[in-house]
Amino acid sequence: MKKLGSILIFAALFITVNMGKADAQTVMSGMGMKFIPKSEKDTSRVNTLARTGYKYLLTDKKYINQAKACIDTALLICEKKDIEVPALLHLLIASYNYLQNDFTYASREGNAALEMAKRSGDKNLIIRSMAFMGSYYHKTGYYKESLDHYSEAIDLAIKNKIKGLLPKIYEGKANVFNSIGDIEGYQRTLGEMIAAAKTENSNILLTRGLYLLGSNLIENKRNFHQADSNLKACIERAIIVKDTFFISNGLANLGYNFYIEGMLDSSLMCYEKSLKYSITAGDLYSSTANALGNIGNIYRDWGKSEKAISYYKKSISFSGKVNDWYNLYWVYLDMSKMYLKLRDTSNAFQSYVLYKQYSDSTLFKNRNQWFSNARLRYDTDTRNKEVELLSLRVKNQRILNFTFAILTLLAILISWLLYRGSKLQAKRRISEMNRQISEIQQANLRQQMNPHFIFNTLNSIQYYMYQHDKLATNNYMTKFSSLMRKVLENSQHTSIPLSDELNALTLYLELECIRFKDKFDYEINVDEEIDTLMYKVPTMLIQPYVENSICHGVMPLEGKGSVRINIRQENAHLICTIEDNGIGREAAKERSDRKAGNHNSLGTQIAASRLDLVNSLYGTTLKTVYTDLKDSNGNPAGTRVEIHIPIIA
Repeated sequence: MKKLGSILIFAALFITVNMGKADAQTVMSGMGMKFIPKSEKDTSRVNTLARTGYKYLLTDKKYINQAKACIDTALLICEKKDIEVPALLHLLIASYNYLQNDFTYASREGNAALEMAKRSGDKNLIIRSMAFMGSYYHKTGYYKESLDHYSEAIDLAIKNKIKGLLPKIYEGKANVFNSIGDIEGYQRTLGEMIAAAKTENSNILLTRGLYLLGSNLIENKRNFHQADSNLKACIERAIIVKDTFFISNGLANLGYNFYIEGMLDSSLMCYEKSLKYSITAGDLYSSTANALGNIGNIYRDWGKSEKAISYYKKSISFSGKVNDWYNLYWVYLDMSKMYLKLRDTSNAFQSYVLYKQYSDSTLFKNRNQWFSNARLRYDTDTRNKEVELLSLRVKNQRILNFTFAILTLLAILISWLLYRGSKLQAKRRISEMNRQISEIQQANLRQQMNPHFIFNTLNSIQYYMYQHDKLATNNYMTKFSSLMRKVLENSQHTSIPLSDELNALTLYLELECIRFKDKFDYEINVDEEIDTLMYKVPTMLIQPYVENSICHGVMPLEGKGSVRINIRQENAHLICTIEDNGIGREAAKERSDRKAGNHNSLGTQIAASRLDLVNSLYGTTLKTVYTDLKDSNGNPAGTRVEIHIPIIA
């Protein structure tokens, strides 16, 4: 009997669209679009739309328009945001055009997806793109290329241990073997599909693989026991996932397997069970018609002609609902043979005429399909050759244009380099002059700093001499000489290591503590990550601010004062914070205004000018920030000075 023909058409299921998800049973909730938050990157939005389009194609072909809407929206975003079309979107466009039978566009987009995926190294997308090209080459009749792409995709998936793709790729490869009549290759590959589906716990794909292999083993290299085993396993799995199609058709093919063995009772039982599922489903007319026709054959073989004719007529009725010409022609042929055996020549002749009618129609339909496929392969081959010829012409023209453009750019580049060289030479001369001027200004300022500091220190020595304190004077002179040596050494350089600057500052603070008889205490803290030997800073930049804090903030204070110096690193500069608990800037200013002959704080003015020069010299924007501290009652509680000091290489 020829009952498997209409059922095995199922083996030609479209493979590549299913590559979008590990499990094709995923159904979108409400089939609604997923709105992407505005904060996400535009490329992410495009990929999300591509994945959504795949969900539409996976769910049902009737949602193909929704998939097209996702494609159009994603392409619009790419155009507006000037984003390169990602590989995933190319693959979606290829799958969409494949379903629309636009194979030229599908091939172009599929190759683009594969090329981009290879560049990015996305193994999952490479495998999916290869599988798509395998289905494309299968459809257009390039079977060797199809098998090559499927095999390469399989090898890559196994090598990289990528799950969720292998069973579908094996099915696509098996369908190619089926198309070229390689039954052994078809059955072997279906076995690999079943093994992969078991490994990945994919019930749907496992069910389909068992069904296809079991059905094929009934007639091709027939093996009753293997066919029986695979079909029963298929039915068990189909019952678990409640797949009426595989339950009904699996039972029908199991019945046919029994029929060939002459086990008519078992065959009838399977066909009757198949009818229950197919009639209940309501949309499996071909399955119902096939089962009814085969039940008719069983009753015919038992010699129950009237019952056989009853089932034949029911089969014809269901076949007519779906124009199943294949089922109609073999049913009428078997009816004709039965009538001849009963010597009913009139009905035998009528049945035979109808058999020939539907047989010719089936052959005509198959022939048209063959011509259609041949025409498709011819058109595809012709377009590919035209594209290759056009590409060759464009390539030659591109080479000429490229050569001319290179020569033009080379001439422009040489002219620009000559012009730029002269400009850079002039700019270097000006920059060198500015640097020398800045260094001279810095040196002048340092020379202003030295007498300023010496003047204040000599006041302290004079004070001890008036007090006739020889020990203190001697101690003070010793520290003073050490400090002067440091100052003289440091004054020879534009910048010094931070450790040298802190050593000089420590000597100065010790002198001031002696001078003012422990009127204040001090503390210097440097963050551990700062390398004081490697980092260089402008010379004598911190001391004037510390001096200003002591003289104008701490000394007028009635109680004991404190000065805290903290140095930390922030980005490419140091932040030096000088904090005291003195009378505050407003009170210090009022106090200074009341004194006759008051002078401005020359040290801090010079330091500020030096900081401006450093900013100009090194292109920085560093500054000094003053903060007036208040207690809980809002009264002055000291001053904080934050100096941004550049780190000089």
